[in-house]
Amino acid sequence: MDGFNVAEVIIRRVTKDDTDALAEMWLALVAYHQQLTEDLPAASRGGEHRYVRRIMERLDDPYTCALAAEMEGQVVGFVLGMVIDLMPDIFDQKPSGFLADIYVEPHVRRQGVGRSLVNELMNWFRACGISTFDWHVASNNPEGLAFWRSIGGRDVMIRMRADVGAKND
Repeated sequence: MDGFNVAEVIIRRVTKDDTDALAEMWLALVAYHQQLTEDLPAASRGGEHRYVRRIMERLDDPYTCALAAEMEGQVVGFVLGMVIDLMPDIFDQKPSGFLADIYVEPHVRRQGVGRSLVNELMNWFRACGISTFDWHVASNNPEGLAFWRSIGGRDVMIRMRADVGAKND
């Protein structure tokens, strides 16, 4: 499958036929993040099946968008986005989008597949009346940070973590 260009990518809605491909890609996504840092969680046993089941349950949800990238009949990537409403009774903020997950198979990276997935998700957000969207990216993922900055991403808040450790008296 080497040598693809973005013109050969089909971005389409996820269907029930994509279950196995999504499960495998989600496992690879989780494993990739685990290689970056132990601070990110590993997949639980059978987690990939529960993850895909949740997507499949929301295929008709107007606030959820799951897209697949297909090349020569093979699913080579996916993106999952949703419209969220961040406590409108507390914050003066319009609903926004959230990109929950994105994955592109390693052999087709840097060929526009991820950008095509994000662009199509942004089109969906626009159609929903959404003007901004957020996502999480591992702080020690330079390739991911570069990708997100290349599409206009900017730092808004830094998520931090500390170990509780033993009580010191």
